[in-house]
Amino acid sequence: MKKLICFDLDGTLTQHRTPLGDKNRAVLERLAKKYKLLMVGAGATKRIYDQMGGFPIDILGNYGMEESVIKDGKYTLIRQTITPVDRDFFTKQIEYLRAKYGYTEYKGESVEFHPSGMVTFPLLGTKADIADKVAFDPDRSKRKVLYPEVLEIFKDFAVYIGGSSSFDFSAKAFNKYDAIMTYAKEHGYNKDEILYVGDDFGDGGGDSHVRIYGMDYVCITDYTTLEDKLSYLF
Repeated sequence: MKKLICFDLDGTLTQHRTPLGDKNRAVLERLAKKYKLLMVGAGATKRIYDQMGGFPIDILGNYGMEESVIKDGKYTLIRQTITPVDRDFFTKQIEYLRAKYGYTEYKGESVEFHPSGMVTFPLLGTKADIADKVAFDPDRSKRKVLYPEVLEIFKDFAVYIGGSSSFDFSAKAFNKYDAIMTYAKEHGYNKDEILYVGDDFGDGGGDSHVRIYGMDYVCITDYTTLEDKLSYLF
């Protein structure tokens, strides 16, 4: 019997960086009557909360480096783990990768440094158009060309093929599986009572640790099919 259902956001509940739609919001509302729901994302908790239109839910962000809850009806950040980042190292290495693989034209910044210490390498830049990002690498084949060298250069970090057009870097201690299990221990759930719903379980994917460490999961290949995929839970 599942008691805690954990969700990824982009690609699972929504298109990348787009607001939660009415249909999938209704799915969450229906599930919330029967289960405890938890968001587990790569992005910051506030960004996830805003993208979900203020849906009342606990959120683990930045692969577990942040945690927020709804307190007195308002978004409240209750935990933020901050790790030191060598900005010069990341900037120089990403410049090298851009030059080698031809990603020298981009919109916005070349690197995104998050307050938690997580870092994102957005191949198209921090201000790239959503449509361009979604169309860029849907099967991750372009990023897989870089992936072995990215892993080697950033071997002291957890490396994720993140979002639709980027790589994410966090301290090795942070991944979605460990973040969920820490939350579960604090709230009295065991592993058998947890179900994870995501879209990116392949090697290097943001949801990959869930698969690797044997947590039950549902893979969503098209966020518009969420209701059908989870109908057995209603």
